[in-house]
Amino acid sequence: MSNKKNIAILGSTGSIGTQTLEVTGANPSLFHPYLLTAQSNADLLIAQALQFAPEYVIICDKSKYQYVKDALAKTVTKVLAGANAVVETVTDKKIDIVLTAMVGFAGLEPTIAAIKAGKDIALANKETLVVAGEIVTALAKKHKVNILPVDSEHSAIFQCLAGEGNNPIEKIILTASGGPFRNKSLAFLENVTREDALKHPNWVMGAKITIDSASLMNKGLEVIEAKWLFGLEAEQIEVIVHPQSIIHSMVQFTDGSIKAQMGLPDMKLPIQYALTYPDRIETSFKRFDFTSYPNLTFEKPDMVTFRNLSLAFEALKKGGNMPCIVNAANEVAVAGFLNKSIGFLAMSNIIEQCMQQIAFVRSPDLEDYLNTDKETRIFAENLIQQMPLKALQF
Repeated sequence: MSNKKNIAILGSTGSIGTQTLEVTGANPSLFHPYLLTAQSNADLLIAQALQFAPEYVIICDKSKYQYVKDALAKTVTKVLAGANAVVETVTDKKIDIVLTAMVGFAGLEPTIAAIKAGKDIALANKETLVVAGEIVTALAKKHKVNILPVDSEHSAIFQCLAGEGNNPIEKIILTASGGPFRNKSLAFLENVTREDALKHPNWVMGAKITIDSASLMNKGLEVIEAKWLFGLEAEQIEVIVHPQSIIHSMVQFTDGSIKAQMGLPDMKLPIQYALTYPDRIETSFKRFDFTSYPNLTFEKPDMVTFRNLSLAFEALKKGGNMPCIVNAANEVAVAGFLNKSIGFLAMSNIIEQCMQQIAFVRSPDLEDYLNTDKETRIFAENLIQQMPLKALQF
């Protein structure tokens, strides 16, 4: 790598955002954090701005704008506020690559704006492709923009495909740790708590994605995302539980050979690869030792107990706005579980009811996606309000 890249980090105060800043901070000759955004974590955003001196910071929660502005008044950093400011600023001509790590549906419009401005996307916001994969990938092709996956599983597939040209894929195999409730029964899951679900065995992540991992919805969203990233059909995507999280995913080609990408669970590696692609740069990351993992095991996911994964496959096969419905319903359901309004198993019930009740649109445009998202959220919120006490176990 010869030229220093200006990086926009959307969601800089979250798990992926903070690790991205670790990567850029370790390589100051290669990267400059040009734009940092946060939803509401003003204190951390201020600290990041003081350390990295970005050109812009944006606090989406407008009520905290003055607080951030006052704290950075003596710096060169310009302070903006609101979601619209994110959409507008990602088009800045000096930005080379946009890392999208905003949580949920909120990442869609900034990603589309960045693509239209010709920016390469380092995609950590899987919901962007889950909700509007057809539109986003078509725009990326039109504007000759790279979408570089940051999720460890999709980065693994991306790395396995490097150098393969047009060699046909038979299937991809996405690995899942199984989360904290692997091999648990429905009876057990009826009484799990928020605190139980947030104890992921292998990865350190934000609350929303950790709950998604516990329910296997995270893997379901990754299945839908993989369809658009790699141009696959649902039948070409397999999920397998691999508790050690050493093999991050695999590609099987039509000659029967399988390529796997392996390494210790560390999100900084896929983040760095997305930022440096097609190059690799030296790191001081801890190295994998085969003798420390003499047994790598695999098992089928339990899609009866963990219905979210089967619901995601169903949405993928139906297409249209159905993945958008699933995503919106899941975001509301996870928020309900995190604030202890509903129990763990109720999340799947909410998603399924939204899939059955929200109007299906076979060929949606962006306006349809926005309307579907809004309608689904309202419906899901109402379901939570109307749920019988039995469903509110937590």
